This record gives sequence, C-alpha cells and structure tokens, in this order.
Amino acid sequence: MARLPEDVSVEYLFVDDGSRDGTLRVLKDMAAKAPEVRWLSFSRNFGKEAALYAGLEHAKGNYITVMDVDLQDPPSLLPELLEIVRSGAADCAAVRRVNRKGEPPIRSWFARRFYQLINHLSDTEIVDGARDFRLMTRPMVEAVLSVKEYNRFSKGIFSWVGFKVQWLEIENLPRSAGESKWSFFSLLLYALDGIVAFTTAPLAIASVLGLALCGVSFFAIIFVIIRELIWRGSAYGWASLVCIILLIAGIQLFCMGILGQYLAKTYLEVKRRPIYVLRESGGGENAKDESEA
Repeated sequence: MARLPEDVSVEYLFVDDGSRDGTLRVLKDMAAKAPEVRWLSFSRNFGKEAALYAGLEHAKGNYITVMDVDLQDPPSLLPELLEIVRSGAADCAAVRRVNRKGEPPIRSWFARRFYQLINHLSDTEIVDGARDFRLMTRPMVEAVLSVKEYNRFSKGIFSWVGFKVQWLEIENLPRSAGESKWSFFSLLLYALDGIVAFTTAPLAIASVLGLALCGVSFFAIIFVIIRELIWRGSAYGWASLVCIILLIAGIQLFCMGILGQYLAKTYLEVKRRPIYVLRESGGGENAKDESEA
C-alpha cells in the first residue's frame, strides 16, 4: 500500500459481487483483524456497475477512490491522486492508460473504434483509455449517486456529471492475479449499452436512413414506369428485385433492432428495480462483535 499523508485516515470498503468462492470469508477475516475494513455482499452477481454504485453509496469519506482488486490499477498512485484533489486543482483525479499492451490486437482495435464512435455521436466526452480508478471529492460522488438509472455506464456518468478532472497517464499493467471475465461479446454488449445510454443518434440515423430509402424508392418507381412506357417490356428482372427486397428488409430489421434497444432499456428503467440487492454487510466498528457471533 502506498504511504499516504499522516493526517489522512483510511477506510477500505470491499464489494463482494455474489462470489461463489472464499472471497466473503476472507473479507470477514480481514474485517475482524482491522477495524478500518468494511464489506458488502450481494445476494447474487449484479455486475460491475452495480458493485461500483454500491461502493460509492456506502463510502463515508470526504474523498473516495475506486479501484479493482486485481491491482491492475497501481495503488502507488493514490498519494499523487489525493494531492491533486486536496490542492483544489481538480474535483477528480483519474487514471487513463496510454496503450493496451498485452491485449489482443483485434480487441484493442475495436476498443479504439468504440471511443471514436461514441465521442462522435454523444455530447458527453468519454476519454479513450479511461480507467475506473479515480479519486473524487464528496460533492462529485453525490452527483454520481444522484444519477439513479438502472442501465448504468459509469465512464459516461463520471463525464456527464461534470466537475473538473485531471488525468494521470500510465502504461497498461498486467493483473496481479486472475484473468479478465470480460469476453469479446460481453465487451461488445457493454459498448452498446454505453452508446444507447448517452446518445439518441442511432434513432436519428434510422429515421434519416428510412427517409432516404423512401426517396430513392419513389424516384426508382417513376424511372421504371417511364422506361416501361417508352421501351415496353423493360420492367422484367425478378433476380434484381429479390436482391432489392432483401436489402430493404435487412435495413428495416436493422432499424427495428435500434428501436428495440432503446425500448428494452426504457422497459428496464420503468420497472424501477433496485440496482443491487444486499445480502449482508459488516466490518468497521462492529467487526469484532461480528467475528465473535
């Protein structure tokens, strides 16, 4: 652990996202030995975004930092992050990686294209290579918590709430243990969630595409009618007609898929289900009592 200033007291809050191994037992043992350790345990796996929200919601400090337990985000940066925020230079000191060394090239290529695409479509800037590892002031955390949407994309929410952010650039580091549970398909779905959450541009694209196709079809019909009146028998060609029908049908299904994504997100929001369900929690001042119970 990096050495922090002596006037800083630290609280560690761990979120157990419905693990099935010995994680919760280890957290309870840690909390029994160290009163500054607290833990939350979900009733099942609710995902990264829910765990992040729960951690922010239960954190008590004036300055809150978020980081993964695989230590891919170096804790040695914490003193520098804290110094930036305490000096008043920024409300948030965040970390971004300047390369993706160690990742599959195809995955890195798609990640860069995603950031380019979403920053073109959305008014909310999402920094390429931004990590969740950041240190924030209490007002910024409260602003993030005020965004209570069920479909969460934290990188976008951190940017959307505003506040002044100062970035620290680092090289991509390997995990200290374990492997990423994010497959290419799950990352693709997460990217789609981010696009749907922070821009309605796909809906506008679908509308413009539909309008353009209607215009092309109208002029094509006029052209075919005039050609038939002049040359007679020139309107044959079922093969080309089938190809055109398949093209139009594909575009229609694509646009319906875009509408379906927004409708599905709206459906989940109006249910007003909780972002997570807490099974149990502990640690802090009551850690000793809990260990004896």
